Amino acid sequence: MSESDHDRDEALIENQKIRMAKRFALPVTGVALVPVMLAFLATASSFGIVSTAAVAQPIPPQSIPVPKSAPKGRDGAEGQRGPTTTGATQTPPTPFIPDPHRNLPLSIFATFDDKQKAQASKISSYLSSLQTLVGNFVQVGPDGTKTKGQFFIQKPGKVRFEYDAPNPIAIVADGSMVAVRDRNLATQDLYPLSQTPLRYLLSDRIDLMKDTNVVSVTADDLYVSITIEERQLLTGTSRLMLMVGAKDGQLKQWTVTDPQGYDTTVAVYNLDTSRKIDPGMFKIDMSEKTFPPG
Repeated sequence: MSESDHDRDEALIENQKIRMAKRFALPVTGVALVPVMLAFLATASSFGIVSTAAVAQPIPPQSIPVPKSAPKGRDGAEGQRGPTTTGATQTPPTPFIPDPHRNLPLSIFATFDDKQKAQASKISSYLSSLQTLVGNFVQVGPDGTKTKGQFFIQKPGKVRFEYDAPNPIAIVADGSMVAVRDRNLATQDLYPLSQTPLRYLLSDRIDLMKDTNVVSVTADDLYVSITIEERQLLTGTSRLMLMVGAKDGQLKQWTVTDPQGYDTTVAVYNLDTSRKIDPGMFKIDMSEKTFPPG
């Protein structure tokens, strides 16, 4: 990283500390939306807002209100089995909520058999093959709150998430920075893209086994799931679980687990890989600290 880039990131970190202090009273429903997209994908918590500002000087966790309890129940639904690249309207799926008491490997030196490696390689190839992706999502926060919206991805490095009204949040990455916009508060918080797990989804090529710390690869009749773990000295351990359809190999959902153990799950549908996207959707005006509506 050049000295100028370093100085810019330091300035952003200090600016973010001031912003978060002012936004301490942000409702839980608003806060729950931010971590999952910064984390990534969907990701999302410290895969989210706590750790994405910078590793060297993370935002103090106590400055962000979090839900007091994670959902106790577990319910599942079949993934979307129809075509996922035509843009045909589908019924919003019911996200599969992972068991909050599930046990994951504690070792960072997990080993995998040939079948698991092949499954991870297939998911890597699928993610690498995507150049544009448009779709809808249903998000379930740690407190069980459901929200919906639309997302747009254009590689390398560009993504936009729009939450349905009345939620005021929108998130944009322009290839180098990530902006979290709150229309009600007329604020925009900025983060270096390189410091967020969005990089896993938005890179041109990804080899999950080589480029990330994979701790789990599982499969059943509905999903193939792969869990990535990130350990930060100051903020703790976060996990990102990606789930693709066992039959069609298409992205179905992801779950982000923050260092406190709270899960945020996002299920995607109406996926379209052929739609052309207006480049202006990913524009961030640094001087005005605003970006245009979708």
